[in-house]
Amino acid sequence: MRPLRLGERPRIGLVVAGLAISTTIGYGVLYYAFSALLEPMGHDLRISTTTATGALSVSVLVSAVMAVPVGRRLDRHGGRGVMTAGSALAIAAVVAWSQVQSAAQLYAVFVLIGVASAMVLYQPAFAVVVAITPPARRSNALLSITLVAGFANSIFVPLTGQLIHAVGWRRSLIALAVVVAITLPLHGVVLRGTSPAAPAARIQGTQSPARVLRDPGFWLITTAFVLHNAALAVIAVHLVSYLTRLGHPPTVAAGLTGLLGVLSVTGRVLTTIAKRWLPITLITAAVMTLQGVAVGLLPFIGRTVAGAATSLILFGVGFGVASVATPAILLDRYGDKGYATISGILATPTTIGRASAPLGAAALIGTVGYRPVVLGAAATCLISGAALAVARWAGTPSGSRWPHHS
Repeated sequence: MRPLRLGERPRIGLVVAGLAISTTIGYGVLYYAFSALLEPMGHDLRISTTTATGALSVSVLVSAVMAVPVGRRLDRHGGRGVMTAGSALAIAAVVAWSQVQSAAQLYAVFVLIGVASAMVLYQPAFAVVVAITPPARRSNALLSITLVAGFANSIFVPLTGQLIHAVGWRRSLIALAVVVAITLPLHGVVLRGTSPAAPAARIQGTQSPARVLRDPGFWLITTAFVLHNAALAVIAVHLVSYLTRLGHPPTVAAGLTGLLGVLSVTGRVLTTIAKRWLPITLITAAVMTLQGVAVGLLPFIGRTVAGAATSLILFGVGFGVASVATPAILLDRYGDKGYATISGILATPTTIGRASAPLGAAALIGTVGYRPVVLGAAATCLISGAALAVARWAGTPSGSRWPHHS
């Protein structure tokens, strides 16, 4: 699909605003609200925390499996139909969630939530932005969406907690389903005119997935983001527990962990600004390396509040960078033809790594303790940075734009 012309640019702003709101709601209800619902839901269903949490892992894994087929659909037909259908499915799934009576029913519902997530979160939203915006405006458009959606956790976890306190967890989900309903007009109406005008021509101009898979640089990029996402997931899940093992009170540990969410927004802004002068690939590689050094220092300086804060501030600046760096790196290397499919190919192993790494880390912690796991996450970040730096100079497929930077 062509970028919108100059006279249509106000419409780009409307689309970006709509997607910023819808992805915030999507992440807030389909992912972050789960943490507030976990305890009362588990108690009511008489299932363990581990069993209940497994449902969320199933959702994440299903969304990973759906990434490629959804990406192909986005390239052929645009985002309006996919995202509108995803909104409808999300509403139905959340309502069904409110009615579950067993672990089996819970898991079945979260399969649907995983499918809906693949259809309404960052991947399809970014695909729409890539399709309708000229290259000069894409970075700011993507940043706008991720900045707003970055507050999903801060909005929906306390909101869900208040709803549970007022009406119980089942009615809270009904209320959240009503909130998700807001995304139906945002996707069905605001995204009008964003579908490809000539799907056949667009498909002919698309980068062949087989060609992308034969590109050594793609596998270096994939390695970098899979390892990086896995390391960040391990730290995010186990950080509070580790900080308490270092001697910090639970309230202090939670406060220090909260720095990651705040700083993730800062990191996205700084990365987008730095992209004006430096290649996004090298910026991201440097951020990954900094995170490796920062988290590697935590076992040595983290017993004091100042030491832990220093480590986590340096680590947190890069916590949300991948969300804006991933599309920019793929666009730099492959252009915008077939972007959604290529993004889906990358998202599948990345999402699987993010979902499974905390579980593997938990098993290792039970065997070797926290310190080796934290140092392992640090080493993983360093390897990620090295892989991404090498990828910049890897051979490129025909028609791609790397290694030049404009």
